[in-house]
Amino acid sequence: MTSEKPTEDYAARAEILKLARVLDVEPARLEYLARVDADDLQAFREQVTDTLFDANAAALQRMALAARVVPVGVLAKIAETVFGPLLCARIAGLVDVARGVDVAKRLSPQFLAEVAAELDPRRASAIITRIPLDTVLAVAAELARKEDWITLGRFVGHLPDLTVRRALEQIDDPALLRIAFVLDDKRRIDHVVGLLPAHRLGRLVTAASADEDLWPPALDLLSHVGEARRATLKPMLGGLPEAFRDRVQATIK
Repeated sequence: MTSEKPTEDYAARAEILKLARVLDVEPARLEYLARVDADDLQAFREQVTDTLFDANAAALQRMALAARVVPVGVLAKIAETVFGPLLCARIAGLVDVARGVDVAKRLSPQFLAEVAAELDPRRASAIITRIPLDTVLAVAAELARKEDWITLGRFVGHLPDLTVRRALEQIDDPALLRIAFVLDDKRRIDHVVGLLPAHRLGRLVTAASADEDLWPPALDLLSHVGEARRATLKPMLGGLPEAFRDRVQATIK
């Protein structure tokens, strides 16, 4: 049986996964940061992201200004065939919101998923919130197919509740646990769980009980939900594997 770190270490572990994505390295290379405070890791990750996005800012601003005069259909074609996802992600926060939404509507979900993986949602939140529901659902499905939980977790805090609810309906329980584990704002977990059908929290715990790799995400999720939701789980504890049951009990007590 593998031993688990205390629940309070899960936040640092999640931050290491997200920092590794930003730096384009394997998470194992950053394990030496496991004892660093999670808030400090998040601040560092955001500093690195800002540095990457602010590089060549003047050139990117000129490109965004030039994009104002190009017909939207032509601009979408250029974006997908010439610019590529990384450059589109860098420019997204600089273009006019309405124009950015019009371009996004014309891009394929596959390409938008690649852009999303490179995007800093803090810089393009106004565009993200206005993208049509069907487009968001198609992109979410593509990201789930690619098992890109980190990108999905970064966008939850920037989408309307209805969109989040509909997106989570098409994501299975193990995937939802992995997404919640890397959510940027863990304070939103209880709210997000509240968007799910009442029985699904129990389903998440049951799904985790069958796979030890899901124990940390499940325990981390339970540590962030309110007491009322935790209380609904107590009648089902007897059906959980003993080692997992003990940890769940310690988390929801």
